[in-house]
Amino acid sequence: MTPGAEPISITRGRGGQVEVEGVVIERLARDVLRRAGFLFEPSLHGHWIRLPFGMGRDWENEHATWAAEMLTAARYPVRLAPDLRHDAPAPAAPSGPARPAAMTAQAPPGRQRSR
Repeated sequence: MTPGAEPISITRGRGGQVEVEGVVIERLARDVLRRAGFLFEPSLHGHWIRLPFGMGRDWENEHATWAAEMLTAARYPVRLAPDLRHDAPAPAAPSGPARPAAMTAQAPPGRQRSR
């Protein structure tokens, strides 16, 4: 990641499609987006990065939020449109002393992490 890089923006376009704007040139960022379900379609100005059409708002929001969280964890500057935030589950009641959150790998939405 280049310091001072332009943020990667994940937004809903005028036609309702979820797309990525900004420069995504590093392999790690491209791999995270692909794993989250984004497609890279050739265009006149490089690639149009978008989620598949017709998957439903909940699915789109879940995948867009996951992508933003993973890119942020990899220290990319990311802007996620507020209408794409997936509602987080209600926090569970703490069962013991609070511990600092450890950074763990997360499976993309819809996939179970194998152990």
